[in-house]
Amino acid sequence: MGYGEDVFKGAIADKYLKKEGLKLADLEDYSWINDASKPDKIAKAMLSWALDKGATSFCHWFQPMTSTFRHGDTGQVQMSMLEFERDGTTTFELKGKHILFGETDGSSYPNGGMRATHTAGGYLAIDPSSPVFLRDDCMFIPACFVSYKGKALDEKTPLHRAHQSMSKQGARLFKHLGFEVTGMVNNIGLEQELFFIPREAYERRMDLQFTGRTVLGKMPARGQEGCDHYMAPINVAGPAMACMKEIQQQCYKLGIPLKTRHREVAPNQYEFAPEFGSVITQTDQNLVVMQICEEVASKHGLVALLQEKPFAGVNGSGKHNNWSISTLCGAQLLNPGDLTQRSGNPEIFPIVMSAIVAAVDEYGDLMRLAISSPGNDFRLGAMEAPPSVISTYLGTQMTAYLKDFMEGNVYEYKPATTPVDLGVDIMPVVHAPAEDRNRTSPFPYGGHRFEFRAVGSSQNVSMVNTVLNAITAKYFATISDRIEAGEKPVHVAQDLLKKHYKVIFNGNGYDPKWPDEADKLGITHIDSGVEAINKLVDPKNVAMFKEMGVFDEEECAARREILLEGYIGTIEMEVGCMIDMINQYAIPSAKAAGINTSAMAEGVTKLKAGLAGIHAAKDNFESAKLCRILRLETMIEVRKTVDEVEAECPANLWSYATYKELLFLDSGKFK
Repeated sequence: MGYGEDVFKGAIADKYLKKEGLKLADLEDYSWINDASKPDKIAKAMLSWALDKGATSFCHWFQPMTSTFRHGDTGQVQMSMLEFERDGTTTFELKGKHILFGETDGSSYPNGGMRATHTAGGYLAIDPSSPVFLRDDCMFIPACFVSYKGKALDEKTPLHRAHQSMSKQGARLFKHLGFEVTGMVNNIGLEQELFFIPREAYERRMDLQFTGRTVLGKMPARGQEGCDHYMAPINVAGPAMACMKEIQQQCYKLGIPLKTRHREVAPNQYEFAPEFGSVITQTDQNLVVMQICEEVASKHGLVALLQEKPFAGVNGSGKHNNWSISTLCGAQLLNPGDLTQRSGNPEIFPIVMSAIVAAVDEYGDLMRLAISSPGNDFRLGAMEAPPSVISTYLGTQMTAYLKDFMEGNVYEYKPATTPVDLGVDIMPVVHAPAEDRNRTSPFPYGGHRFEFRAVGSSQNVSMVNTVLNAITAKYFATISDRIEAGEKPVHVAQDLLKKHYKVIFNGNGYDPKWPDEADKLGITHIDSGVEAINKLVDPKNVAMFKEMGVFDEEECAARREILLEGYIGTIEMEVGCMIDMINQYAIPSAKAAGINTSAMAEGVTKLKAGLAGIHAAKDNFESAKLCRILRLETMIEVRKTVDEVEAECPANLWSYATYKELLFLDSGKFK
C-alpha cells in the first residue's frame, strides 16, 4: 500500500505533469483553470496517470442537496475515456474541457423549486482545491454544481463562498490590526462515529434497511451499563477489526489520513478520526470515508450504520467537527501564543475571540439549524450529545481573561498549564492544559480549536462549516466596519463582549436547570429541529448570508424546503416501516404465541391517522411539525406496546431480528 497512490497530487502528480512540460506548482496554483495553455496539458497528465492505474473512465463528483439516504451522499455520471473512431479503432482521450466543466439534469435532485423539468439545466465546474482521486476504474473530479442562473444546487458551492468570505474579511480585519496577511484557511478534523452490526441480522430488519434505525425493539438484559465498550480492545478475532483495518488501508491509498480507530460507548459502536486538514478537502474525504465504511463492511459480513440513533436505549452517533482558522502564512488564530508571536500584537487574540463569541450568540439559531438532521431528534440533550442550547465553553482561565479584557484591563493572554503529580516517583508529571474537557457544551474551546460536538454522524458537514465560516466572516466584517468608522479595535471588541458575554457557559450542559437559565439569559434554545430549519429564512439570517455572498433569498428558501422535505420523507418511511413490521411480523408472531394483539392493531390505526394528518397539512413546515409529534410521541407510545409483546413472546416465534442479535458482535449469536 502506497499512501496517497490513488490521488493526483504531490510527487505522483509532479511526475506526470513534468511529461507535459508542467510542474506541481502549476497544479497547486488554482489559477490554471483560467490559463488557456494549461488545462489540456493537465488533463493529459491525469489521463496518463489514470491509465497507468487501470482506470478508463472519469466523472465530475458533486454533492447534491440530498438530505436523503443516497449512497455516498454524492452524484456522478461515469464516462468512458475511450473515443470511438469511424474506422472501428479506439483511443483514450481526455481534454481540458472535459475536466473543467460538465452538464447534467438539475431538476431530479432536491432543489427547493430552483429547477423544474422545463428548466432543468445543472452545470458542473471542477474544484481545483480538492484533489482528483481514483476508485476502481474511475477517476473522480470534485466539482461544484449550480443552476442555469448560478444558484447553488449543492453543498460544496456555499461552503466555498463562506470560506472565501471568511478569508477575505479575516485579512481585511488583520490589516487594520497591523498584521497584513493574504488570506485565511479553515481547518477541520472530523470524528466519525458509527455502528457495525451483523449483516445476517440486518437483513431481517426492514426498518434498518429502509431508514437506518430501528423503530421497534426491546432492550436486552445488557446495554452499556458497565461502560465496558468505550475504548476497550477491539477483538482481533472478530470481523470488526478486520473491517476497520481494510477501511483504513483503502483510505490511505486515497490520501485520507485516518489516524485513529477505537471502540465507542455503545455496544458495536466505533469511531474513526483523521488528522486536521482544509475544510474543503476534509469534507470531501469524510464523504468518501462514509461510503468506504458501508462498502467494506459488507465484505466482512457486517453493515455500517451511520444514522445518528439506530438503537433506542444506548448512545447514538455523532461527528465532532473540530474547527480552527489559520492565516495562509501559518499563524493559528486560536493559539494565543503563536498568533501573538507571529503578529507582534497581543491584542489580536482577544479581538478574534470577541468576534467568535458574538457570532455564536447572535447566530446560534443558524448553528442549531446546521445540526438539524432527523437523527439528531433523539440525541441532543439526551446525556449523550450536548443540549439544544447553543453556548460556548472557554474554560476558567480564558473566561477570566476575557472578562478582564472586557472591563478594560488589556494584557497578553498566556494560558498556564497545571502540573499533575501522579504520586509515583518513576512516572512523569502530567501538565494539564488551561481548559478542561467539557463534553456537555455544543461548542467548547480546547487545544487551540473549537469543537462543534452536536453534529450528526450521517451529516455532510458542508452546511455546518458554511454557517461557522459565514458567521465568523460577518463579525470580522463588523469589527472592520467599526474600525473604519473611527472606533478603536480594542473598544469594539470590549463592546462586543459586553453584549454577548452571556453565551459563555462553563457549567454542566446536562443539568436539567440549564435550559431554563439559558432562556432567561436570552441564549438560543431550540429543542425542535423543525423550528430550527425554519430559521434559515429569518430576515436577519438571510441578510447575513447575502452580505457575506453565501446565499440569496431564493437559495435560503430552497434549502429550507429541501430540509423540511427530507425530514418529512424520513418520518414517512419510518412510520411506514413500523406499520408493516407490526402487521407483517409482530402481530403474526404474537398470534402464534397466543398473545392478544388488539393493542398493537390500535397502534397501527393511530399511526395511519397521524400520517393522514401530515398529508393534509397546508405546507411543509406544518407537515414537518406534525411529523415531529408523530415521531416523538405516537411512535414511541406504539413502540412501547410492541416491545412489551416482544418481551412476552417466545424467542423462536419472534420473526424480526432482536437487539440481542444486532448489538453483540463479540458475544456470539442470540436468538
